[in-house]
Amino acid sequence: MTVSRVVELEGHIIDSGTMQSCFGLIMDLGGSFTVEAFDIGRRKEEESYARLLVEADDEDALQTIVHELHQIGANPADPKDATFEPAPADKVVPHGFYSTTNHPTDIRYEGEWLTVDDIEMDCAVVVEDGDRSPTGDPRAYTKVLNAVEAGDLIVTGDTGIRVRPPDRPRDTGGAFGFMKGGVSSERPSESTIRKVATAIEETKNEGGTVLAVCGPALVHSGAREDLARLVREGYVDMLSAGNGFAVHDIERDLYGTSLGMDTETLDHPRHGHKHHIYAISEVIREGSIEAAVESGTIESGVMYECVEHDRPFVLAGSIRDDGPLPDTITDAVEAQNAIREQAHEADMVLLLSTLLHSVAVGNCLPSTARVVCVDINPATVTQLLDRGSAQAVGMVTDIGTFVPILADELIDGE
Repeated sequence: MTVSRVVELEGHIIDSGTMQSCFGLIMDLGGSFTVEAFDIGRRKEEESYARLLVEADDEDALQTIVHELHQIGANPADPKDATFEPAPADKVVPHGFYSTTNHPTDIRYEGEWLTVDDIEMDCAVVVEDGDRSPTGDPRAYTKVLNAVEAGDLIVTGDTGIRVRPPDRPRDTGGAFGFMKGGVSSERPSESTIRKVATAIEETKNEGGTVLAVCGPALVHSGAREDLARLVREGYVDMLSAGNGFAVHDIERDLYGTSLGMDTETLDHPRHGHKHHIYAISEVIREGSIEAAVESGTIESGVMYECVEHDRPFVLAGSIRDDGPLPDTITDAVEAQNAIREQAHEADMVLLLSTLLHSVAVGNCLPSTARVVCVDINPATVTQLLDRGSAQAVGMVTDIGTFVPILADELIDGE
C-alpha cells in the first residue's frame, strides 16, 4: 500500500529547471509521481503551474521526499497551519525543528501567511503572536541556534511552510540578466565587468546598498587604490573583511608595502617583513583606526576612506591574526552577528578574493541578494555555490585586474 501527497509548483519552473529537478528527486528517493495539472506559460514573461501527486511506499519515505521537494520550492497543495513547540532552554531547539533555506519563506499561522523576516539558511524560525510582537501583529523571523531563548515558539516539521525560490525567467535582459549563477573563466572579462558595473549602478539608483567583502590579496595585487576610489565615490556602502585586509591596507599607507613587498616595484625593502606588525602597533597606539585617521597617522587607503566617508566596516578576527587591530572583533559569535547585520542590509554583494569571508557572508545572505564572487581560484566560487548561494555569479580572474577596470567603468566612464 502506498501513501501520497499533492504538491504544487509555481513560477518559471521550466526555464529554471525546477520541474526537472523535482522529477529527478522523486525518482532518486524511490518515489513516483503523476502530473495532475500542468499550465504552461506561453510567453517568456508568463509563469507556469504544475500539480503533482507524489507517492511512496511508506510515510517516512514520503516525508523525506516532500521535505526535499520543499527545499526547492514545491509546496503542499492543502496548506495547514505550521506546527510549533517552545524552546526547552536557551540555545536548545525542539527535536524536528524546521531548518531554513536562504529563499523567501512564509509560515502559516492561524490561517494567514506570515513572511519570515531576515531569512538566511540554517536557522530556526521563531513565531510571536500579537501580544508579544512589538508591532501588535503576529510575526515570524529567523534566529541562529545560539540566539534561541527558552520559551521561543519554534516552527517544527514541514507543515504550513511555503518556500519561494527567486524566479529565473527566460528573459536575460536588464542589468542583472547575466547573473544566472555558475563559474567561468571563459567569459570576456571586460564585457562581464562592464555588466557588473551596470548592476552596481542599478542597485544604487534603486536606493540599494552595496557590500564589499575583501581579502588581503586585493591589497597585495595593487587594487587597493581603486577600491578606495569606489568607497570614496559611494559605489561601496559597507565593508566586511578580516584583520589581515585592514592591516595590509594600513601598512601600504604607512610604509608603501603589503606584507613587506612594494606593490608597485615588487621590491622587498629591508625589514619589510616587519612592516605589518609595525602598522598594527601604530594603530594600537592611537586606539583605533578612526583615531589614527583623525590624527593624520593614516592618510590614504580603503580604511581611510571608510572613516572619512562614514562607510561602516566589520573586521572579523581569526585564530591566526597578528595583533590584532583594536577594531577587529575577536569574539567569533559577536563577529558573526556583526557580519549577519551587514548581510541583511545588503542588496548587492561583491565577494573579492577571500574564500573564508565569502562563505561566511554568503551563508547569511538571502537568495534575493545579487552576488558577484571574484577570485583567481575557481574553487572559491564553486564552494560558495555548493554551500547554497546559487544566486552568485563567479568570475575567475585576477582581482588586481577586476577592481581597477570596475572602478574605471563606474567612475571614469560616467
